[in-house]
Amino acid sequence: MTTLKKVAEDAKVSITTVSRILNNDSSLSVAEKTRKRVLESARKLGYRKKTFEFPLFNIAFLYWLTKETEIEDVYFREMREEIENEAKKYNIEITCYTIEEGIDVVPKNIQGFIAVGSFKEKELNTLKEVTQNGVFIDTSPEATKYDSVRPDLYEITDHAIEYFIKSGHNEIGFIGGTFVDRDSETDFPDIRETQFRKKMKDMNLLDERYIYTSRGFTFKNGVSLMEKAIFELKDQMPTAFFVASDAIALGCLQVLNKRGYSVPKRVSIISINDISLAKYVTPPLTTFRINMSALVSNALKLLSEQILEERQYRKKLFIESDLIIRKTTR
Repeated sequence: MTTLKKVAEDAKVSITTVSRILNNDSSLSVAEKTRKRVLESARKLGYRKKTFEFPLFNIAFLYWLTKETEIEDVYFREMREEIENEAKKYNIEITCYTIEEGIDVVPKNIQGFIAVGSFKEKELNTLKEVTQNGVFIDTSPEATKYDSVRPDLYEITDHAIEYFIKSGHNEIGFIGGTFVDRDSETDFPDIRETQFRKKMKDMNLLDERYIYTSRGFTFKNGVSLMEKAIFELKDQMPTAFFVASDAIALGCLQVLNKRGYSVPKRVSIISINDISLAKYVTPPLTTFRINMSALVSNALKLLSEQILEERQYRKKLFIESDLIIRKTTR
């Protein structure tokens, strides 16, 4: 078994120095080349320690979402909590910076970053000047410069449509939000919407009347869009809706229940995220469970590779999701 003593001998430093480096002792003053030499020796000799799996230091957590967005969309709150918990679990030194604080508060000496949210071009350019080590979770705004880890929304959308069709549905609608370019404040179709259109068109089932979108993946958006669908379609409502997020779906369910539409007998719903509330609403929501733990742990692994192994090429990782069948589908 590899011991601290063997690592110290290989790295030509004291056992104390090895212990403090592997335990991420922020009070230790040591040259960067020495720290890297110790980590390389530990990896080469097969030293294993719970807190050593991700030996990352001085990492920025860029949480580029407003407080209002987090309140309205539980998905991002759960993501933030998962990142903070994983960092503590593996003794990773992270400091959170928010969109309200701005990109200029991020120190120039960070070793890397984990980023969540939407960034302006100027903010991305600033990051590129600071570090080449970074991973975006849930988005991929700089595909040639940084790694990304995302749910496979293409596969999720296809799976939802195929499930509906196998259940006897041919009239399938879509309710969702839009992607907002923060530089131009322009709304663009989200991946879920574009993939829905493509898949439905390929199957000769696309009906533009059944597609409802507006800015925001929120409960309020779900309420307003479902109210609009009922008002405009009346008795021509589709028999199923694929909804872009659980927050929107909860709003849709409230309206359907209020208006007397039987779910799933008259209208079936499949959503995405499987937030904590999904199984407690009436009826319990059928939704795709985003593996938050896999998103975050893989993001940390990718960042670790960039920093410790000095990997030069970029990786784009899609994480599969499971369909959790509950009571909004038949």
